[in-house]
Amino acid sequence: MEYQRAEEGFAYVVRGSAHVMLEQQGVGRNWVTGVLERPLGRGINFQISVPDLALILSALAAVGYPLFMEPESKWYRISPQEETGVEQFLVADPDGYLIRFQSPLGRRAVVDSSAAT
Repeated sequence: MEYQRAEEGFAYVVRGSAHVMLEQQGVGRNWVTGVLERPLGRGINFQISVPDLALILSALAAVGYPLFMEPESKWYRISPQEETGVEQFLVADPDGYLIRFQSPLGRRAVVDSSAAT
């Protein structure tokens, strides 16, 4: 944590190049754009790229924080000929927002499974 203002329910968290401001609902200065109904984070997931997932996974395990999705390696098609890969996992914050931590695996040519004999 970079800093916090507990009396305002505010924290500023930095990890690598990711900067996130967290604000407790109903405390301090809230910027509310509509009616807040739980779970607040429906339909949203925030991706945070990190160099290594192990440190974050260890910290979450140390405090018993549950994972929404277990770590996986996944390749996503970005063009007809190319895929980009990530190692990733998801956690849900207390308001229901999904946070997807990912570490890049690089790019590769699309593997055509229909060509296998």
